[in-house]
Amino acid sequence: MAKKKLVILHSNDLHGDFLPKEKDGVETGGLVRLSGYVKKVRAEEENVIYLNAGDMFRGSIIDSEYLGLSTINLMNMLRPDVTAVGNHEVDYGIAHLLFLEKCARFPIVNADLYVTLNNARLFQPYLNLERSGIRVMVIGLLTPEVLASTKGEKVVGGVIDLERAVREVGVICDNYRTKKTDLVILLTHIGIENDRKLAEALNPDWGVDMIVGGHSHTLMEEPEVVNGVPIVQAGTGSGQIGRFDIEYDTLWNKILDLRWTCVPINDETAPKDEVMAMLLEDYRGETDAKYRRVVTNFARKLTHPTRIQETEMGNLYADLVQWESSFDIMMMGTGAIRKKEMGPVVEYQDMLENTPFDDVLWMLKVTGAQFRTMLLHIFRDEAWEGHTEFYNFSKGCRFVYRKSTHTLEEFRFNGKEIQDDQTLLIAMQSYHYNNFDEFLGVPLEEVKKNMKPRVVATSVNNLVEEYFATHQDIDSHVEGRIVILE
Repeated sequence: MAKKKLVILHSNDLHGDFLPKEKDGVETGGLVRLSGYVKKVRAEEENVIYLNAGDMFRGSIIDSEYLGLSTINLMNMLRPDVTAVGNHEVDYGIAHLLFLEKCARFPIVNADLYVTLNNARLFQPYLNLERSGIRVMVIGLLTPEVLASTKGEKVVGGVIDLERAVREVGVICDNYRTKKTDLVILLTHIGIENDRKLAEALNPDWGVDMIVGGHSHTLMEEPEVVNGVPIVQAGTGSGQIGRFDIEYDTLWNKILDLRWTCVPINDETAPKDEVMAMLLEDYRGETDAKYRRVVTNFARKLTHPTRIQETEMGNLYADLVQWESSFDIMMMGTGAIRKKEMGPVVEYQDMLENTPFDDVLWMLKVTGAQFRTMLLHIFRDEAWEGHTEFYNFSKGCRFVYRKSTHTLEEFRFNGKEIQDDQTLLIAMQSYHYNNFDEFLGVPLEEVKKNMKPRVVATSVNNLVEEYFATHQDIDSHVEGRIVILE
């Protein structure tokens, strides 16, 4: 028996979470300690691979100020061995992403994005890594369900559904997996639910050994095994890192033992990387000088703990966008609010980091029947795992939904039941308007018959900034606008 040990580290959905957080005097997360942990493991173990399952960008003013270039430079210091493309990697445009790839000193893989004119892949689909004779193939995968922000990119396409994505994995394994390949890893950014479906559909003869995923921000206590394939994710941000410890028999080409843990990043587990600290401080100094000014104050700290229910900040943002508007209801995408808590003092930097996806605001007219269908689609079963788009609604709304019967028991606006033939003016950001059919379950072409949709604001953050500038001691509460009955 020729037994060797391989350590696989993995992160996902860092989202510009560069700086540490402090709670009860304990510092957790941040790139300085995350890098310190990776360096420590690389020094302690002979064979280490560090994977990143996508969404490096967005969430930090340091990222957005430099359009991702700062993030690439910081990731160059972190030195992942392979990174997958996440949906937020395309937020600054496909062309800019290809420029950032040239700046990266680490490989970025993706098997299913291509140029529509000639079907040429945009990225290298896989990468072979070797550690002391153990050869590992890593395949990157991103399905179009998480590429909603690229609807305007006419020259870029993707594998159209999960079934085709599965076939793409088979094509790569059939063509490039050889007898020298010991392990096959799918590095995905498709969400835990799609990871499960992917694992279930894999042909065992392709030899896929594990799925390291991202996108759904799933914090796991142990791997989920589907069709014999372990699936893992490490939540979101820099506060933790996933770790496989694998014993491998190179003589019989098989895994003898596989253990996985999700390691917290704190002062007990991770030393500081002082070189990373110096680079990060340079960027922080530049952005602090520009963005650290107070724009308002809240009456207290407001929270947004989850994307699948009514929240204090969700109500606040829906209300402030609807304030002094020409429409009835603002549908605020809960994923557009990035911080779990903010205040009581709110700086300009906090404001921009909390809603980094500044966007055009559209107004549409819907009938009561169409709006009911939209809500039933939003509240469908898949929503409760956090894999679909969810919304908070501005004041006056009262929706009571029962999961067991899939029915709306209350469907009210301003205290009155909404009638099927009634019309309402609703508003939403471009991201949701551009994906109206998929996100809301009603054809946009049908809605356009009620009234031609029109842009009512060119920047949602302009509305946020003006509201904050003209209001102080802002407060917001969960009021029962959305009630979900088990």
